[in-house]
Amino acid sequence: MAVKTKPYEELKQRSLRDPNVKAAYDALEPAHQVARLRIMRGLTQQELADLVGTKQPSIARLESGSDLPRLSFLRRVVEALGGRVTITIEADPETTTAADAGVTA
Repeated sequence: MAVKTKPYEELKQRSLRDPNVKAAYDALEPAHQVARLRIMRGLTQQELADLVGTKQPSIARLESGSDLPRLSFLRRVVEALGGRVTITIEADPETTTAADAGVTA
């Protein structure tokens, strides 16, 4: 019997439909991005900590996703890695009502 494979993005989208999986994914996403960028830059956690002016355990906690970082700290870390922080606020399509569409500021 041949093994059927599915593209990663398809599996990811299907998995993210589960609210528990999505919550865990969203919680870890900044951590994953920071770790990935640090590794791409060829830096150790200690080297990044030195660039940011913090201690290595702070970087380890950030990358593990165990602590929710302050935006100012996240920005310092990402800028030290040559990146930028962007924040997007989106309405949840499942909770958006027709009345919401007509709201003006």
